[in-house]
Amino acid sequence: MSDLEVCPFDAPLGAEIRGVDISKPLSPSAVETIRTAWHDHLVLLFRDQDMSDAQHFAFTAQFGTLDYPPELLLAIAAGEVRVEDEPMAINVISNVIENGKPIGVLGNGEAFWHSDSTFVEIPPAASLLRSLEVPDSGGDTYFMNMYQALETLPDELRQAIKGKSSKHDAAYSSSGKRRPQFTELDPSKSAGPIHPLERTHPDTGRKSLYLGRRLGSYIVGLPLDESEDLLNRIWAHVTEGDFIWAQQWRVGDLVWWDNRCAMHRRDAFDPNVRRTMHRTQLAGDRPY
Repeated sequence: MSDLEVCPFDAPLGAEIRGVDISKPLSPSAVETIRTAWHDHLVLLFRDQDMSDAQHFAFTAQFGTLDYPPELLLAIAAGEVRVEDEPMAINVISNVIENGKPIGVLGNGEAFWHSDSTFVEIPPAASLLRSLEVPDSGGDTYFMNMYQALETLPDELRQAIKGKSSKHDAAYSSSGKRRPQFTELDPSKSAGPIHPLERTHPDTGRKSLYLGRRLGSYIVGLPLDESEDLLNRIWAHVTEGDFIWAQQWRVGDLVWWDNRCAMHRRDAFDPNVRRTMHRTQLAGDRPY
């Protein structure tokens, strides 16, 4: 425990955790130090971690209940599968093709700004992404501090979202690809859970802007054109603001972010260069 260091970045969010081997069980004091750092800094980076999927699961489970990968969460929400029939699985994010089939999801294209799996009633609290193979350039991941995004929102926009909620349609993936099972094009009429635009973090008590993703979003109670206009102005504020830290991946990195108060996106990269990441998620235990 004495070697564990929390080293904040010179950025609006993020810290590197040094001096700990997360492939092994942690002491109670180490767990609490890392948990506190997560709440304080929103995104944590662990370098040079050599671990198996089983160890990745075990590390995650020290901080809460594991959650299912996004596509399985979708199937569970739709009643297509039963939780008791589904073993917990690593979420593979990769552009690698084996035997003519992709081994993972998202490929090599850009992943737009989003929070993970907001298309379920209680989205995951956190995602923990571990790099197995990465390109020399491209594929960087960017994280945004949504506490600051809300705190710097112009007064006019802060008043406009006061008490309002938005629908989080599952029609689009984070890469902007439309899922074929969703046929309703009007987000005001589509299915999806309703989440408040101004969210209170259940552990820190701080308020953040909670957007999910731009595609498929709709502000409940507004005519569609007014919802689109307000969402466009909110997204212009957050994407033009200075609330971001960038992760340039190395093999052996594990990055852990708070899905409730940090959004993320990923750069595209050369489709001919292999990239494979494994992800676990911590389940949310209450909505807000």
